[in-house]
Amino acid sequence: MQRALEIIPGFLSWTTLILVVFLSWQRPVWIAIFIILFDIYWLLKSIYFSLHLRVAFKKMKDNIKVPWRERLEILADWQSIYHLIILPMATEPYEVVRETFESLKNTNYPKEKLLVVLATEERAGPGAKEVAERISKEFSLEFPNFLVTRHPDGLSGEIPGKGSNEAWAAKRAKEEIIDKLHIPYEKIVVSVFDVDTQIYQEYFGCLTYHFLTTDEPQRSSYQPIPLFTNNIYQAPALARIISFSATFWQMMQQSRPERLTTFSSHAMPFRALVEIGYWQKDIVSEDSRIFWQCYLHYNGDWRAVPLFYPVSMDANVAPTFWRTMINIYKQQRRWGWGVENIPYMIEGFLKNKLIPLKSKIYWSFNAIEGFHSWATNSILIFALGWLPLLIGKEGFSQTVLSYNLPTITRYILLFATVGIASSAILSVMLLPPKPEGLRWRHYLLYIVQWALLPITLILFGSLPALESQTRLMIGGKFRLGFWITPKGR
Repeated sequence: MQRALEIIPGFLSWTTLILVVFLSWQRPVWIAIFIILFDIYWLLKSIYFSLHLRVAFKKMKDNIKVPWRERLEILADWQSIYHLIILPMATEPYEVVRETFESLKNTNYPKEKLLVVLATEERAGPGAKEVAERISKEFSLEFPNFLVTRHPDGLSGEIPGKGSNEAWAAKRAKEEIIDKLHIPYEKIVVSVFDVDTQIYQEYFGCLTYHFLTTDEPQRSSYQPIPLFTNNIYQAPALARIISFSATFWQMMQQSRPERLTTFSSHAMPFRALVEIGYWQKDIVSEDSRIFWQCYLHYNGDWRAVPLFYPVSMDANVAPTFWRTMINIYKQQRRWGWGVENIPYMIEGFLKNKLIPLKSKIYWSFNAIEGFHSWATNSILIFALGWLPLLIGKEGFSQTVLSYNLPTITRYILLFATVGIASSAILSVMLLPPKPEGLRWRHYLLYIVQWALLPITLILFGSLPALESQTRLMIGGKFRLGFWITPKGR
């Protein structure tokens, strides 16, 4: 059953693309009408997403201004809440890790309530061990409960990656800190951050407030907005667009909480983490899988609560332009490998009779449609719209429809650039303080660069997603392992 379910996403995507090519040849009129309708659909969807983006952006900017630590004073038991912070680390350099710990040190939350774990990998070698020792010497006195773990290499049933490292670190923290201090599990919120994640000063106050005021705090994940802006000024134009696109997508998802799942940096109750058996150790997309583990374990009684509050992370930047492009593709392919959650989710739905059928259909459709759109939409819009004119049967070229097709689609896509323009303006507003030497005219380039969006949507959107779905469909040695995005300064 699992293999059959793994085939579905890739099969649907490839069938769509092949049918469009075949019907452009055999039934060009049909495809011409389909292209016009699809472009109109994409236009309406762009407007819909733009509205959500503007709402989420405004709410995030408002939340940044809130003194969350002071707001906690109206809640009686906020001082009983602890935060277990797990920072999985592999080969990241000292400078990157140190910036993260500096931001953690500057957070406006009692340090004795922060249980900090730097989770290193044995397979990363002596370099990673040396970085961890330097960090420990510099910051262990800042946090009364500080722990460095070393995830052993080659444990049975694991693949090298964040999930197995995080599970090991959480278990060590439970044994060496939490149980020794007799901290109730229901009073702990566990946050997992990539080791390049820099935390805003009021983040833990915001997280604690939401944890204490949410209707079902022990049945909820908590999702901040990832801003890929730490090193954005060092990123080439294509890398900047891709980084902001990822941020904007997560921002839009915050304004649609009924569809929100966990991504990258997130938080959840520690009791729930223990009850589900921690992160799975044999998968790549542990950040989204943990949501489905909880959803299935608690029979659908699980949700992701949007914080509308940011954390900042690194954009994908390498020493050379081409190395950056390769790394971006690999990172997008790894994110696209989140499609592995579809067979896990649907198989769980088939086995679990307590989850309402309506919820099963809703989540299954949204997941399949989302990954299908990711792999096909940009190709259909920007690469295949001309096919009926090029390969359609001879009679089609003589029709009025063939003459008007390029004009109609051009105007529809022109109207759709309103959404791109909004993204360009918001991306400038999200830029961190400008470094020395940056002139105001450079900001004009940061807006003009969004003309490259169609290229990025195909090369670094549809293609890596389609490759991930194809690898999952074929299976075996084509399955992806965990790829660590190189970080640097």
